[in-house]
Amino acid sequence: MLRHLPPSDDPRVLVDAGDDAAVYRLADGRALVVTLDFFTPIVDDPYDFGRIAAANALSDVYAMGGRPLFALNLLSFPRNLLPEGLAEEIVRGGADKAREAGVPVVGGHSIDDAEPKYGMVAVGEVDPGKMLSIDRARAGDDLVLTKPLGSGIVATAVKAGTCPDEVLADAVATMARLNRGAAEAALAAGARAATDVTGYGLTGHLGNMARASRVSAHICAASVPLLPGVRALAEAGHVPGGTRRNREDCADAVSYEADVDETGRTLLADAQTSGGLLISCPRDRTPTLLTELVARGEQAHQVGEMRDGPPGRIVVS
Repeated sequence: MLRHLPPSDDPRVLVDAGDDAAVYRLADGRALVVTLDFFTPIVDDPYDFGRIAAANALSDVYAMGGRPLFALNLLSFPRNLLPEGLAEEIVRGGADKAREAGVPVVGGHSIDDAEPKYGMVAVGEVDPGKMLSIDRARAGDDLVLTKPLGSGIVATAVKAGTCPDEVLADAVATMARLNRGAAEAALAAGARAATDVTGYGLTGHLGNMARASRVSAHICAASVPLLPGVRALAEAGHVPGGTRRNREDCADAVSYEADVDETGRTLLADAQTSGGLLISCPRDRTPTLLTELVARGEQAHQVGEMRDGPPGRIVVS
């Protein structure tokens, strides 16, 4: 869809829809960060669905190194189910997560729809001189990931009624976690580039970053964290259509060494919801980044590096 948008010639547009969020300069040292995201329920509990959707929407502001200011609700819901109180629980979950982020929810829009959908418009601000973006990675940077993969696999198992309770609980806690601390750590360490890992999977989002930065990438599959239990669920066939499409879309750009099995390849392309930040950090700043992440209670997994080579090419060992 982005290919059909006319390019902007407004010099105040610093980042367009090709990155995680749009960035619009207001004045020297100050710019708006604006994004929106919404999706259908991926868990059965409406309150958890609201929390996850809000964390996911706010994540794009954090991925740019920004600070969220306020949010607006986006809700599609079947009118005949309104008396059940489910819509209220969804919105309450979103509001509680926004409150955790220090962000007021100041309105929104709703429509009658056969299938529930929920998300947010998130508006934030960033200093353009300190902004993270997908086109600032350099060869020699280390790649650090802050959340485990597998939420798409878990959501598919939930729909099939076969996801163990403890696996679901771990996934919900991970998806509902804000990327605020990860963004703060990246900025404190002097990182230049980042993206949040969502619907295109790790390989898809890394490929976008590598192409925009005109570098190649290497991933060590054994270093990539996974949610507990997801490998078994994937091996049992609980693979979402989006994940399969991600593998197909990345087929020409990603090459695997022989010891990376089919399940591992699938998990690297798993379509995530509210995934972690993938941070490209200058190697001499990586120890600081890892320390800053741990100090904020975040996960810190060094999963690969950027290299000279064909833009967007990824090698997985």
